Amino acid sequence: MKVPFFKLSSVDEEIQLVNEVLKSGWLTTASKTTEFEAKFREFCKVEHALAVNSCTAGLHLSLEALGVKKDSKVIVPSLTFTASAEVVRYLDAEPVIVDVDKETGLITKELIAKAVAEHGKIDAVIVVHYAGQSAEMTGLDGICDYCTKQEIKVLVDAAHAFPAFDQYGPVGSVGDVTCFSFYANKTITTGEGGMVVTNDSSLAKRIKVMRLHGIDRDVWDRFTKKGASWEYDVVAPGYKYNMPDVNAAIGLAQFKKAEIFRQQRQDIAEYYIGALQTEPSVKMFKSRVPHHQHAWHLFPILIEAGHDRNLLIEELAKRNVGVSVHYKPIHRLSYYKNTYGLQPERFPNTEAIWKSCLSLPIYPEMTVSQAEYVISSLKNSLEVL
Repeated sequence: MKVPFFKLSSVDEEIQLVNEVLKSGWLTTASKTTEFEAKFREFCKVEHALAVNSCTAGLHLSLEALGVKKDSKVIVPSLTFTASAEVVRYLDAEPVIVDVDKETGLITKELIAKAVAEHGKIDAVIVVHYAGQSAEMTGLDGICDYCTKQEIKVLVDAAHAFPAFDQYGPVGSVGDVTCFSFYANKTITTGEGGMVVTNDSSLAKRIKVMRLHGIDRDVWDRFTKKGASWEYDVVAPGYKYNMPDVNAAIGLAQFKKAEIFRQQRQDIAEYYIGALQTEPSVKMFKSRVPHHQHAWHLFPILIEAGHDRNLLIEELAKRNVGVSVHYKPIHRLSYYKNTYGLQPERFPNTEAIWKSCLSLPIYPEMTVSQAEYVISSLKNSLEVL
């Protein structure tokens, strides 16, 4: 048997909607994008949703709109993809790299407060919802209340987390601004793409202008609305970050299936949990939310001491099981390590996770027999190492 790390689900409806766009003659940002944005406004219960061509673009636009600039300080957890840190450098600001909670892999209010005590004034924090579950955003231990008191802007990197929620509401409903990813292997995909959601009208206005060259009017508006005119102005040197309708069409079809996909991933996750809870060589991340609130983008596990994670990956590859590692920490990447003098001992929890973490395959069309094969292959591989 062969089990890939990820496999795209059937795309018949996606093909149909893309064909509609191709036949319409209007391929770039237009009505499909507007419709896709409306779906996210409704799901996240927010006033504004803006489609972009990647989550990275969304993070960049959001930081710029929040006023991050040269010499601003932005907290970023070390356990994340490089995009979360690189967008800070796009604006010539300083990323303040911090550790994560060892049980969940998430940033916490306490870790943010520790960074504030060490670094002084912090302008913003990028909260990463790791693997598909949200960080503690509200309530007594919530990040948002603390950051409001400290006048720290909260940007949520929810690349892993659609359509997760917690007891307070859906991901995207709290924080100053939230960004989602629709990369090829995410919980839903547009091939490449992202979405920015916020309740702040001034932020939304700035992001909308900056995502398309700083032009004050959308092309679709200029040429299709009543009284349309070619006339436009450029109010700032913006970027080319808009989402085309071809991508939005794929997203609309995927959005309809988002909860079905999530439930299918949850079924696999629950099988894994049951099969591994008595395995002495494997530890699982703690869930701070019930299973039905978790997006299950990833299923990371921790291999206990005595087993070489990289040799285990090689052994699983021999058995045709695709796995991955999420992530090589920011503090171990050469640019950040050398530029900011980051030492591993400053990040004990991230170090422990990084040295032992392994992500198992989890995707909607994965079968029970495939999940059983993954677990048997994992256990057999551990026995021979």
